[in-house]
Amino acid sequence: MSKIAVVYWSGTGNTEAMANAVVDGIEAAGGQAELITASTFDADKMDNYDAVAFGCPSMGSEELEDGEFLPMFEGVEPKLGGKKIALFGSYGWGDGEWMRTWNDRCISDGAVMAADFVICNDAPDDEAVEACKALGAALV
Repeated sequence: MSKIAVVYWSGTGNTEAMANAVVDGIEAAGGQAELITASTFDADKMDNYDAVAFGCPSMGSEELEDGEFLPMFEGVEPKLGGKKIALFGSYGWGDGEWMRTWNDRCISDGAVMAADFVICNDAPDDEAVEACKALGAALV
């Protein structure tokens, strides 16, 4: 059974709702999911998981949240080479540039992207929830 971490930061609850849908997709596909906030995850925990889903909303001028999420992510980046990962997050403005930049960064780090990233504007609608579930299943 695949053991998968779903690591996220959420300011309004939108990305948290997406994270919960990713967990649902993992479990429906037969994987074991662990929902973890960014503040409690670090590079030492990366080796405990077969795959990791990272979720962060767009902040500022389309950037990753820099108080908790970005420091955690920079710490795990050296462990992304060869690791199966997926990305998701919500935004309230812009066109998703933060996610495209983040996705490219992960590929440059050598991560194995399990599926295309999932983004949604504000709260996830039914389509975004289903996309998050499919993202979770792709990690299994």
